Amino acid sequence: MIDKNFCLSSYIAFRYIFKEDVNFYEGMAHRHFKPIADDKRIAVADAKEIDSDIQAQFDALYEKYDNIGILLSGGMDSAILASYLKPGSHAYTFVAQGTKVFNADEERAAHYCKKFGLHHHLVDISFDDYKEYTPIVMKTKCAPVHSIEPQIYKAALMAKADGVQMIVVGESADLIFGGMDQLISKDWLLDDFAKRYTFLDPQLVLENPADVSELYERFRQGEHIDFLSFMDNVFSIESSSSYMNAFATAELPYYDPYARLVMRDPLDLHRVRNGEPKYLVRDLYAMKYPEVPIPDKIPMPRPVDMIFKDWAGPQRKEFRKDIPMDKLTGNQKWQLWCAEQFLNTYDK
Repeated sequence: MIDKNFCLSSYIAFRYIFKEDVNFYEGMAHRHFKPIADDKRIAVADAKEIDSDIQAQFDALYEKYDNIGILLSGGMDSAILASYLKPGSHAYTFVAQGTKVFNADEERAAHYCKKFGLHHHLVDISFDDYKEYTPIVMKTKCAPVHSIEPQIYKAALMAKADGVQMIVVGESADLIFGGMDQLISKDWLLDDFAKRYTFLDPQLVLENPADVSELYERFRQGEHIDFLSFMDNVFSIESSSSYMNAFATAELPYYDPYARLVMRDPLDLHRVRNGEPKYLVRDLYAMKYPEVPIPDKIPMPRPVDMIFKDWAGPQRKEFRKDIPMDKLTGNQKWQLWCAEQFLNTYDK
């Protein structure tokens, strides 16, 4: 089915098209990431079990690949994975000139690499990179993309040039182990959750916005929303599809060890809501890095605030002329910029 208005509205609101059978234009077919079913995952109850199973996964990977690299941030998830790599492996950390948004990542990642003898590579991200790589990842996706995709693609190209055969990422740990603490911070009313989760309201920025509230209604429970199921079935697809597309475009395999795990016991929301998000992962990080404090959670940084600070906004007819650009974040401006680039390319 072709429905440009729906696809544009879904992308603006959720950063992906939530109906897999609906596309922007004829000849396009976007794909969703398919999570591993819970009954196919390995149940873990504590940090030692996570450690043991991830080690087994790496042992199996090293039977197939000689050169495994990693996307390494300053956070817990990738830092833990770095500990299983062979000395001399390649690690890639994002940086950007003229902004401090990456500083903490760079400093902590350097410590992880030094501890485990990894070659540390800094992946410098600029607006020129966005302009060069965004059209490439959009072509593969058949849709506008998440702002992390061009920079993941650039890192993947660097890794291939270094002879890396596979990249490991820690992308799924937040979802599986209770790391999205702001989104699971309370038992949400549906309307409140929709306001909190919607990335950018299509009605605020589009001339002909489509109604995309159906995505929330699927998870309605009276006046509330089943937010845990929503995260499992919506956020996981949106986020993981971005990694899938970027690495597929670069033709480099990637692997997420956390995606193969599931918590044996129900998530303890009381602990998460009282300052212990990802409590099992925190325990494992403390085992691996007893010499450093547990880092605060930050999303994968990208220099969009700096790059789009003075951008005037989209000019195409699909967008409103009264968009309050001064009220939008850098990531929201990216969303509009990327959507306009896609339309300029494919809307004939």
